[in-house]
Amino acid sequence: MNQPVASFVPLTATLMDKHQESPGIFTLHLALNTSTPFNFSFGQFNMLYLFGVGEVAISIMGWQNNLLLHTIRAVGRVTQPLVKLKPGDQLGLRGPFGCGWPLEHIKGKDIVFITAGLGCAPVVAAINHTVENRQHYGRIVILQGVKHHNDLLWQTQYDHWQNTGNCQVLLAASEEYKHRYQWRLGMVTELLDFAEFEAKHCAVLMCGPEIMMLAALKQLAKHQVTDDAVYLSLERNFQCGQASCGHCQLGPFFVCKDGPVFHYPTVKPWFGLSGI
Repeated sequence: MNQPVASFVPLTATLMDKHQESPGIFTLHLALNTSTPFNFSFGQFNMLYLFGVGEVAISIMGWQNNLLLHTIRAVGRVTQPLVKLKPGDQLGLRGPFGCGWPLEHIKGKDIVFITAGLGCAPVVAAINHTVENRQHYGRIVILQGVKHHNDLLWQTQYDHWQNTGNCQVLLAASEEYKHRYQWRLGMVTELLDFAEFEAKHCAVLMCGPEIMMLAALKQLAKHQVTDDAVYLSLERNFQCGQASCGHCQLGPFFVCKDGPVFHYPTVKPWFGLSGI
């Protein structure tokens, strides 16, 4: 997939379409008002802003039909008015920022994606890339956890991945059981007991709440997956996107610049520590 490296010059974008994924969650389809190619890596993010309101960091969900996709939960001062925009409305954009998933480095390995809730957004484009380039990867395992089955975004996407050769999809609902072939009752970390991959020759790409990722790391260790195989996408309070404000500092790192995707051994001494 050839994504149209962007400069950090602020851009304007036009909302071309808006799709409601579930209550309070929308995907914005944006046309960039520039002739300069916009290149990004899967796992990076943009700063979206509304004039006179403010800006917010949102993961890049994909690039489709020359439109940039961002999936947003309407919960804050900026995100609530963002999802109220109508086709034709303008907004600002800075980015892309940060480091993405190491998809070239992990070619030839089994790939395990572990996500929970809207945490799946930073890996959707990466999953699509690995599925579309099956010849470069081993088994693909997708583990996604939600509270209720209705919370699952992009159901048709998961069905497509499930029906793609040598791709295993396992879904968990923590508060409800859904009678469907790939659903289980419980936490997403429990799905590792049913996942089919080679622990000594895999890469794990994980994003979501830190408490979930900490639990998953313990489960992965029980399955003989080494720390060196794990990559995390971390969420912090991104204010500037350029390591200038210090709000997203984690130990010696700034998540907005050095991440949001980290090789786990790099951040292990600080990950999950209270107050960091």
